[in-house]
Amino acid sequence: MPVTEPVDRGTARLLPDVDRPGGWLLTVDDAPQSYVDLDAPDHLEFEYARRIGHALDLAAPPGRPLDLLHLGGGGLTLPRYAAHTRPGSRQTVVEADAALAALVERRLPLPLGSGVTVRTADARAALRTVPAAGADVLIADVFAGTRTPASLTTLGFARDAARALRPGGWYLANLADGAPFAFLRGQLAALASVFAGVCLLAEPAVLRGRRFGNAVLLAADAGLPVAELARRCAADPFPARVVHGAGLAELIGDAEPVADENAARPSPKPPPGAFSVG
Repeated sequence: MPVTEPVDRGTARLLPDVDRPGGWLLTVDDAPQSYVDLDAPDHLEFEYARRIGHALDLAAPPGRPLDLLHLGGGGLTLPRYAAHTRPGSRQTVVEADAALAALVERRLPLPLGSGVTVRTADARAALRTVPAAGADVLIADVFAGTRTPASLTTLGFARDAARALRPGGWYLANLADGAPFAFLRGQLAALASVFAGVCLLAEPAVLRGRRFGNAVLLAADAGLPVAELARRCAADPFPARVVHGAGLAELIGDAEPVADENAARPSPKPPPGAFSVG
């Protein structure tokens, strides 16, 4: 049966998937947050999660355990995926909504021995306290409702993300924007000023400005396997493009990172109906 509970940042609903016996959709104030299949943790329903999954598959040889830091927890979809595909990985999840984390723990429990630890904390504050070079992969998937908080949009945040990664580590972020991409371009500019390798994964309709949607940013201190990423993203049910090199530089254009923390703004508000469910 569906579950509806108040949480710290709104009203959470867990909706069962009639087509997948283990499938659950988590929403907060009717905005989709996560999709979890308890019977198949390697099933990634949301397209942006699938793209992050492709990156996780390529971050190290298949099956090798990794140390992962997740900013934003939701239903713990990606931690479940990493625990399943890379057994023995050590994962820390930072979730600001304590009531939501408790709901997920009760209703969508992690398997025993998952190696996942959930902390209740503000993502920006938590990142500042992370030991240097402590993670192989850092994933930022933080939304207050349908918007990325302003504190996670600055040049300082990008630098802290780089500091938290080991040499060769990967930073991944899920953001949402629409044409003319003022927010997205600024985020790319910040990453390009900190990391040697940056690319963007998004659907062609989003990149062409036809609709508001998700974009996955991937950054590292070295080159990235863009050809293999492009092959995998092109084979998805909703294919995505990988933008890098000259194409990425053209997209960034004259955008500048947000260097002043006081000038930071959250990601733009999605148009009505962009991410809502009935």
